[in-house]
Amino acid sequence: MKSILTGFLVFGIIVSAYAQETFPRNGVKDVRANTFAFTGATIVAEPGTVYENGLLLIKDDKIEYVGGQKAIPAGYVTVDVSGKYIYPSLIDIYTTYGIDKDKPARGGGRWSSAEQIYSDTEGAYNANEAIKSYFSAANNFKIDKKEAKSMRDMGFGTVVSFRDDGIARGTSTLVTLREDSENEAMINKRVSAHYSFDRGTSSQYYPVSAMGQIALLRQTYLDAQWYGAQNPRPFSDLALESWLDAQSLPQVFEADDWQSVLRADKVGDEFGVQYIIRASGEEYQRIGDVRSTGASFILPLNFPDAFDVDDPFDAERVSLADMKHWELAPTNPAVLASNGLSFALTTSGLSKKTDFMSNLKKAIEHGLSEDQALAALTTTPARMIKAGNMVGSLSSGKLANFIITSDKIFADKSTVHENWIQGEKYIIKSMDEEDHSGKYNLALASNNYDVEISGSTGANKAKIVVNDSTDISLTAKFEKNLIHVSFSPEDEKGLVRLTGWKTDNGWDGKGQLIDGTWIEWSMTRTGDLEDKSSDKKSDEASTPEVGEVVFPFIAHGTKALPQQETVLIKNATLWTNESDGILANTDILLKDGKIAEIGKDLSANGARVIDGTGKHVTSGVIDEHSHIGATSINDIATNSGMVRIGDVVDPESINVYRALSGGVTAVQILHGSANPIGGQSALIKLRWGESPENMKIAGADGFIKFALGENVKRSSNQNSIRFPQTRMGVEQVYMDAFSSAREYEKEWNAYNSLSKKAKANALPPRRDLAMETMLEILNGERFISCHSYVQSEINMLMKVADKFDFKINTFTHILEGYKVADKMKEHGVGASTFSDWWAYKWEVRYAIPYNAAIMHREGVVTAINSDDAEMGRRLNQEAAKSIKYGGLSEEEVWKMVTLNPAKLLHLDDRMGSLKVGKDADVVIWNGHPLSQYTIAETTFIDGKVYFSREKDKAQREYIQSERARLIQKMKSVKANGGKSKKAYSRIREDFHCDDVNADLSLLY
Repeated sequence: MKSILTGFLVFGIIVSAYAQETFPRNGVKDVRANTFAFTGATIVAEPGTVYENGLLLIKDDKIEYVGGQKAIPAGYVTVDVSGKYIYPSLIDIYTTYGIDKDKPARGGGRWSSAEQIYSDTEGAYNANEAIKSYFSAANNFKIDKKEAKSMRDMGFGTVVSFRDDGIARGTSTLVTLREDSENEAMINKRVSAHYSFDRGTSSQYYPVSAMGQIALLRQTYLDAQWYGAQNPRPFSDLALESWLDAQSLPQVFEADDWQSVLRADKVGDEFGVQYIIRASGEEYQRIGDVRSTGASFILPLNFPDAFDVDDPFDAERVSLADMKHWELAPTNPAVLASNGLSFALTTSGLSKKTDFMSNLKKAIEHGLSEDQALAALTTTPARMIKAGNMVGSLSSGKLANFIITSDKIFADKSTVHENWIQGEKYIIKSMDEEDHSGKYNLALASNNYDVEISGSTGANKAKIVVNDSTDISLTAKFEKNLIHVSFSPEDEKGLVRLTGWKTDNGWDGKGQLIDGTWIEWSMTRTGDLEDKSSDKKSDEASTPEVGEVVFPFIAHGTKALPQQETVLIKNATLWTNESDGILANTDILLKDGKIAEIGKDLSANGARVIDGTGKHVTSGVIDEHSHIGATSINDIATNSGMVRIGDVVDPESINVYRALSGGVTAVQILHGSANPIGGQSALIKLRWGESPENMKIAGADGFIKFALGENVKRSSNQNSIRFPQTRMGVEQVYMDAFSSAREYEKEWNAYNSLSKKAKANALPPRRDLAMETMLEILNGERFISCHSYVQSEINMLMKVADKFDFKINTFTHILEGYKVADKMKEHGVGASTFSDWWAYKWEVRYAIPYNAAIMHREGVVTAINSDDAEMGRRLNQEAAKSIKYGGLSEEEVWKMVTLNPAKLLHLDDRMGSLKVGKDADVVIWNGHPLSQYTIAETTFIDGKVYFSREKDKAQREYIQSERARLIQKMKSVKANGGKSKKAYSRIREDFHCDDVNADLSLLY
């Protein structure tokens, strides 16, 4: 130990040889090198490479040698660390260390305030202030001594620092956690480029939705490609310049959930970028989809605490999904590892970074191997950021970044003693401290006491054991070879105070009793403490048992997705929606996802037979206008044609399951009505629990939402400054958009008409995603479903379409459709309306419940839609209202929620009726489908059962038992002193046309 102290003294008085020569020196030059030889430790150079009784030589800031023992060169200070372990210092490649936060957002997109139309960022920057690719962490980095110490104490030596603000966040810098000089700490000024689906502090009105953020990101990729191809540049955009410069760096994307992982990867695939994805910690829920991305990941260890569920009413507030995530979150790293995915670990996402190591040990308990954990903190992050030549392992030539620990790094009581960074020593917990744990006999005057000292080195606790149920608190402070003891004897007031010095087997000393009498005393070690956790640990040596992942990961999710089967429904009443009409006592065979046969006395080998006696069978209900199954509905740019609902399909929405219970099998998820030109819609089947892409109807035509009226012109917001402000202005938005699209088309036609040689010397026009969408409409490749109420505006939009030679596909809502049904028939547009909504705002004051019947009789293809999650699951009853209001037949109104919406969505060749060859999207009802007393018993999609009353009953029993199991497990955690938090509910919004969801947190 003497050699250690000598070495430390030398180290403390010399100046490092690598100090910057460009800085002024107030004194004489000292050229002595810092040279140290660490001997006797178990050196883990990298996962799988271990040197017992190894030797580590460092000189200045570099490693000279790592390996087995050999002769130590002259001039090296020998440091004996026998019995200790040496590891590479840990690396966190996702931190904001040393970077100041930007100003908070002003919230310029709010529905009730004036919009910030243009960027507030001063200078030659991008038109959208969420594009902050110009930001350089290197130019803004400043050592934070407090945070550096906190990270060093955990064993970290190197971090990547960036600013977590914006959709494009700029570049990060690689720094060590030394605290004397930014010049020395920064070892790579530009290490990676960062992105997210969060606009951050931008207060511009666009984008406010997840799909808008995706659209902005896609457009910026296109703009950067176009901008970068031009020389000279047509204008200056420092954000795009920086974007282009950073494309050669590792590209890091922050994803807030497993769905965002898939969305980010989809954007990357479109532009040839393989992101490193900073994940959310819930990837285990969809590991197959996550694995298919081929990405590397940065994993947080933000495992949630147990909920305080002692009160049964509090427990009811907690969703099953949150309960299951509490239990399963610690399995996430092991699940990724077992699936062959590469990942690093990060402290980000933790409210208390000091929880990192305990959470990591929990992940190890749940199946992550120690080598995998070490790799995720050393070699893997170093490789991800292309810094493996400097950090991440111990080998000659690399930085002298290493930690000395008391035991294996992930052992329960392992302590980080020292963290060496670039050859500079930081003491975390002195290696001179001894572990005094054990049993002792305290001899004090004529009394003897049994004493137990427990706890970790440097944090020992002590007590006097009176009997099995009683003990006396004893304060023991250790100072090198001294001990200071105090306690209050049983039934006495005051303190006995003792001081002693170390002996071979305890301490001897002197002290004072409560009355001031001086006495001699001794405390002799009598044995080791009983390891009360040993039995428990042996019982828990195997991976803890946890519940199953369900699809989707909420209540009513199942352990496996529905499987296709052959089903024969016998002797039912079939509503065919074909020329055969309603067939009594008829069979229908579902096979290979299709309707295979319809007739009497059918049979099929291997089919599951369902007795349909007394039941009715129909094609699935189709909702032409819905907002279920998406994570956001509105963006509010005047023309949002570039945003796509298909980017934010949510297969885990409970409203999808509820709609299935009402016999709904397909919906059009429409953009909202916040703007004249809304986003592209998504046509989905309600394949609840499938991946977002598998929810979509393959090969379906493209649709888009337009809107007219009060929502568009911002009638509810007197502070709005966004164009348009009047119904006249709405018309001009359309005229301008379609005129601009034709001009855009001319530019591209001119370019595409060039010869191959001429093209080689010409630059293509700038791609504009909004204009491309407008062209799709003009060219009959995308179809409009328009939110509408007032007669005059309905006429206006048809005239605009006539002027540009295309047809409006559908007027949705259209509560004044009865006034213009003849003109609609002439134009060739369909209608999707409410059955009996009126008087909920000014522009619907002339709505009547006869609207659907009048349009239908005029020859307009008419459907009844929901626009509402609750109404969506009882569209059969909504349809029936047009029998009362208008006297339509049962078959006519049934087609309004089946075949007619299929026609409006151009899907009637695949669904909407019971016909051989069509998709087996079929519902079994327990009675007449138009009766308010009837319920859907079974809902098939593609011949798979996605809902049945029988399954639902079993699921409710499972939910109850699973909740009970998890509640008891949480109660046990709390009872044993574990962390718990107050129970709360998370509310998933039900969207309507005029809901704007900004950054997934603001609903207004």
